[in-house]
Order: sequence, then structure tokens, then C-alpha cells
Amino acid sequence: MASATSGATRRAGGIDWEKRVDDVKVSKTDLNNLVMNYLIIEGYESAALKFAQEANITPQYHFYDIQDRVQIRSAIHSGDIDAAIQRINDLYPEMLDTNPSLHFSLLRLQLIELIRTCTSSPDGDISEALNFATTRLAPRAPGNPAFLQDLERTMALLCFPPESLAPPLAELMDPALRRNVAAKVNEAILESAHWMKEAKIRGLVRLRGWAEQRLPGLPPMNLGLDIDGSESPDAMAT
Repeated sequence: MASATSGATRRAGGIDWEKRVDDVKVSKTDLNNLVMNYLIIEGYESAALKFAQEANITPQYHFYDIQDRVQIRSAIHSGDIDAAIQRINDLYPEMLDTNPSLHFSLLRLQLIELIRTCTSSPDGDISEALNFATTRLAPRAPGNPAFLQDLERTMALLCFPPESLAPPLAELMDPALRRNVAAKVNEAILESAHWMKEAKIRGLVRLRGWAEQRLPGLPPMNLGLDIDGSESPDAMAT
């Protein structure tokens, strides 16, 4: 039994697998819709408009909303969290009120940016960061253990010089956190518009990765996509 299974696996990961892939016929329409879905979800407005014209596609989506998401995401990537929150409240007034976890993540990121500023020089004034933590974050923490833990870890940034932070604290100062929060905001906006939160192609890439782990000999495929959805700061600027 073990030998037969091993042989079947090798065949699936070798010529038989490639033949099965070649036998699957994907229509041009399906491919065009997959590309359009990615461009819209990820926020490539100009590319989506041009592709829609070239492929003769009528997207079921308002393109002006892409620009709104671009502005919000760009503000978060640049560390201007206050501007991002104001923009979110202007465009989607109920979104943060109905998503306390996302709201807390944004406020904590804003606190981190205040700490980044005040610890950038030896004589930096930490009073603004302390006041923000006391008035905006502390009232939300007691009823949620996860919020309280995140706030305590963030406040620990004030106890050590930036160049001497332990890895768990250094992660908070890494720009990757901005991208992670921005991705969550993007997903929340899409969900509020009754759109899928993630581009379809990301699920396909994840499925391909799963197959590569289980089928020895299956050639790896790299489409250059970050499966986590944390794009570079310029991802939505095109």
C-alpha cells in the first residue's frame, strides 16, 4: 500500500501532473476577470481602468472608491495615522464604531508614531504620547485583555532607546506594522462595500503552495505576490 501511494504521489508531482494542468482549459474571459479582480482589490486604479478598456470589461465596482482607499492606505504607510482616521470617518462614518479591534489597531499605531517621534532625539518630549495613551487608548483596554496587552507592550517602547529594543518591541517600530494595519483597513472598506476582502488570485497562490508541499517534484511557481497581503508602501500608488 505504501509503495503504491508513493508511486501515485510521484506521478502526480511529475509528468502526469503537468499533463493534467495542460488539459485544463481556462477561458480568456475568466483570466481577464481574475486580473481585473486583483487590480481593483489591490487598488491599482489607473491599471484597472486601462485594462478594462483593453479587455472590454465593465467592472461592477465604483472606481472612485479605489482612489479613496489609495489615499487612506498611503496615509497609513507614511505614518500619518490621524489623517487616515479622519478620512475613514469622513467616508465611512460607522466603520470604526462597528469594528473596535480595527479602531484600536489604528489608535495604537498612532501612539507608536508619536513614540517614534519623541524618541528620535535624546531630549524628546514624551508628554504628547503619554496623554494620547491615557485619553485615547487606556479607556478601551480594561474590558479587552488583548487590547491591554498590546497597550502595555507599546508603552514599553518609552523605556528603552530605539536602537536597544528587544525583537518583540522592535517589531512595533517596523514599517511592516503600518502595512499590516493598512491591509486590514483596506479589507474592512471592501467588506463594507460588499466586496470580497482578498483578491481571488491570492487564494489560488495559497492553494498552489499547499499543492507544492504535498506533491514532491511539483515545480514551484512564483507570481511575485505577497500572500499575506502586506504590499510595499507604493503598492496602491500606480
